[in-house]
Amino acid sequence: MIMKTKMIFAASLVLSAALISCQPKDPKEADSGMVNVGGEKGGLPVMKFEVEKHDFGRITQGERVTYEFKFKNTGGSDLLISDAHGSCGCTVPSYPKKPVAPGEESVINVEFNSEGKSGKQEKTVTLITNCEPNTRVITILAEVSVPESRQPKPAGQ
Repeated sequence: MIMKTKMIFAASLVLSAALISCQPKDPKEADSGMVNVGGEKGGLPVMKFEVEKHDFGRITQGERVTYEFKFKNTGGSDLLISDAHGSCGCTVPSYPKKPVAPGEESVINVEFNSEGKSGKQEKTVTLITNCEPNTRVITILAEVSVPESRQPKPAGQ
Protein backbone atom coordinates (compact mmCIF):
# COMPACT_ATOMS: atom_id res chain seq x y z
CA MET A 1 0.00 0.00 0.00
CA ILE A 2 2.83 2.41 0.89
CA MET A 3 4.63 1.54 -2.36
CA LYS A 4 1.48 2.31 -4.37
CA THR A 5 1.07 5.68 -2.61
CA LYS A 6 4.73 6.56 -3.34
CA MET A 7 4.27 5.69 -7.03
CA ILE A 8 1.13 7.82 -7.31
CA PHE A 9 2.91 10.71 -5.56
CA ALA A 10 5.94 10.40 -7.90
CA ALA A 11 3.70 10.28 -10.99
CA SER A 12 1.79 13.35 -9.79
CA LEU A 13 5.06 15.19 -9.21
CA VAL A 14 6.33 14.38 -12.72
CA LEU A 15 3.01 15.39 -14.30
CA SER A 16 2.95 18.67 -12.36
CA ALA A 17 6.51 19.48 -13.43
CA ALA A 18 5.63 18.79 -17.06
CA LEU A 19 2.56 21.03 -16.94
CA ILE A 20 4.44 23.86 -15.24
CA SER A 21 7.24 23.71 -17.82
CA CYS A 22 4.66 24.18 -20.61
CA GLN A 23 3.55 27.56 -19.26
CA PRO A 24 4.78 30.58 -21.25
CA LYS A 25 7.35 32.77 -19.53
CA ASP A 26 5.80 35.92 -20.99
CA PRO A 27 2.10 36.41 -20.12
CA LYS A 28 1.57 38.41 -23.35
CA GLU A 29 2.55 35.31 -25.32
CA ALA A 30 -0.25 33.32 -23.70
CA ASP A 31 -2.88 35.88 -24.76
CA SER A 32 -1.89 36.14 -28.43
CA GLY A 33 -3.00 32.69 -29.57
CA MET A 34 -0.38 32.97 -32.33
CA VAL A 35 2.97 31.25 -32.54
CA ASN A 36 5.73 33.33 -34.06
CA VAL A 37 7.39 31.19 -36.70
CA GLY A 38 9.64 34.05 -37.76
CA GLY A 39 13.29 33.39 -38.33
CA GLU A 40 16.17 35.78 -37.77
CA LYS A 41 14.55 38.35 -40.07
CA GLY A 42 11.24 37.90 -38.24
CA GLY A 43 7.75 37.87 -39.63
CA LEU A 44 5.65 35.28 -41.35
CA PRO A 45 6.35 33.88 -44.82
CA VAL A 46 4.41 35.44 -47.69
CA MET A 47 3.64 33.45 -50.86
CA LYS A 48 3.57 35.84 -53.85
CA PHE A 49 2.55 34.26 -57.18
CA GLU A 50 3.33 35.72 -60.61
CA VAL A 51 -0.17 34.53 -61.63
CA GLU A 52 -2.79 32.57 -59.68
CA LYS A 53 -4.87 31.54 -62.71
CA HIS A 54 -3.75 30.01 -66.02
CA ASP A 55 -5.86 29.40 -69.11
CA PHE A 56 -4.58 26.62 -71.40
CA GLY A 57 -7.05 27.75 -74.07
CA ARG A 58 -8.37 25.10 -76.47
CA ILE A 59 -6.94 21.60 -76.03
CA THR A 60 -7.92 18.23 -77.46
CA GLN A 61 -9.63 15.62 -75.30
CA GLY A 62 -7.06 13.14 -73.99
CA GLU A 63 -4.26 15.70 -74.00
CA ARG A 64 -2.18 16.19 -70.82
CA VAL A 65 -1.01 19.74 -70.23
CA THR A 66 1.21 21.20 -67.51
CA TYR A 67 1.67 24.69 -66.15
CA GLU A 68 4.37 25.96 -63.82
CA PHE A 69 3.02 28.42 -61.24
CA LYS A 70 6.01 30.52 -60.14
CA PHE A 71 6.06 32.07 -56.69
CA LYS A 72 8.41 33.91 -54.36
CA ASN A 73 8.60 33.96 -50.58
CA THR A 74 8.51 37.71 -49.88
CA GLY A 75 8.11 37.21 -46.12
CA GLY A 76 10.58 37.04 -43.27
CA SER A 77 10.78 33.30 -42.56
CA ASP A 78 10.84 29.94 -44.33
CA LEU A 79 7.71 29.07 -46.30
CA LEU A 80 6.52 25.48 -45.91
CA ILE A 81 3.91 23.79 -48.10
CA SER A 82 2.49 20.85 -46.18
CA ASP A 83 -0.07 19.74 -48.77
CA ALA A 84 -1.42 20.47 -52.24
CA HIS A 85 -4.43 18.74 -53.75
CA GLY A 86 -6.42 19.14 -56.93
CA SER A 87 -10.17 19.57 -57.08
CA CYS A 88 -10.40 16.25 -58.95
CA GLY A 89 -8.18 13.34 -59.92
CA CYS A 90 -7.50 14.90 -63.33
CA THR A 91 -5.58 17.78 -61.73
CA VAL A 92 -2.30 16.77 -60.11
CA PRO A 93 0.03 19.26 -58.41
CA SER A 94 3.67 18.77 -57.49
CA TYR A 95 5.18 21.18 -54.99
CA PRO A 96 8.48 21.78 -53.16
CA LYS A 97 8.82 19.56 -50.09
CA LYS A 98 11.73 21.59 -48.69
CA PRO A 99 11.33 25.04 -47.09
CA VAL A 100 11.47 28.06 -49.41
CA ALA A 101 13.70 30.63 -47.71
CA PRO A 102 12.84 34.35 -47.63
CA GLY A 103 13.61 35.92 -51.01
CA GLU A 104 13.76 32.55 -52.78
CA GLU A 105 11.59 31.56 -55.74
CA SER A 106 10.09 28.17 -56.48
CA VAL A 107 7.34 26.56 -58.57
CA ILE A 108 4.24 24.44 -58.27
CA ASN A 109 3.65 22.29 -61.34
CA VAL A 110 0.04 21.45 -62.14
CA GLU A 111 -0.79 18.73 -64.67
CA PHE A 112 -4.29 18.52 -66.14
CA ASN A 113 -5.40 15.29 -67.85
CA SER A 114 -8.31 16.04 -70.19
CA GLU A 115 -9.18 12.38 -70.82
CA GLY A 116 -12.97 12.01 -70.63
CA LYS A 117 -13.51 15.78 -70.30
CA SER A 118 -15.25 18.11 -72.75
CA GLY A 119 -16.20 21.76 -72.90
CA LYS A 120 -15.10 24.44 -70.46
CA GLN A 121 -13.09 23.15 -67.52
CA GLU A 122 -12.10 25.04 -64.38
CA LYS A 123 -9.98 23.14 -61.87
CA THR A 124 -8.34 24.31 -58.68
CA VAL A 125 -5.39 23.32 -56.54
CA THR A 126 -5.59 24.06 -52.82
CA LEU A 127 -2.29 24.65 -51.04
CA ILE A 128 -1.82 24.27 -47.29
CA THR A 129 1.06 26.47 -46.06
CA ASN A 130 2.45 28.12 -42.96
CA CYS A 131 1.46 31.55 -44.33
CA GLU A 132 -1.43 33.65 -43.04
CA PRO A 133 -4.03 32.67 -44.19
CA ASN A 134 -2.78 29.10 -44.40
CA THR A 135 -4.69 28.08 -47.55
CA ARG A 136 -4.15 29.38 -51.08
CA VAL A 137 -5.98 28.39 -54.24
CA ILE A 138 -4.56 28.45 -57.77
CA THR A 139 -6.72 27.80 -60.83
CA ILE A 140 -6.40 26.33 -64.30
CA LEU A 141 -8.86 26.73 -67.17
CA ALA A 142 -9.22 24.87 -70.46
CA GLU A 143 -11.66 24.43 -73.32
CA VAL A 144 -11.57 20.72 -74.15
CA SER A 145 -12.66 19.83 -77.67
CA VAL A 146 -13.65 16.30 -78.63
CA PRO A 147 -12.15 15.13 -81.95
CA GLU A 148 -14.59 13.67 -84.50
CA SER A 149 -13.06 10.24 -84.07
CA ARG A 150 -14.07 10.26 -80.40
CA GLN A 151 -17.56 11.71 -80.78
CA PRO A 152 -20.40 9.25 -80.25
CA LYS A 153 -22.04 7.94 -83.40
CA PRO A 154 -25.81 8.31 -83.74
CA ALA A 155 -27.75 5.08 -83.12
CA GLY A 156 -28.14 2.85 -86.18
CA GLN A 157 -24.90 3.86 -87.91
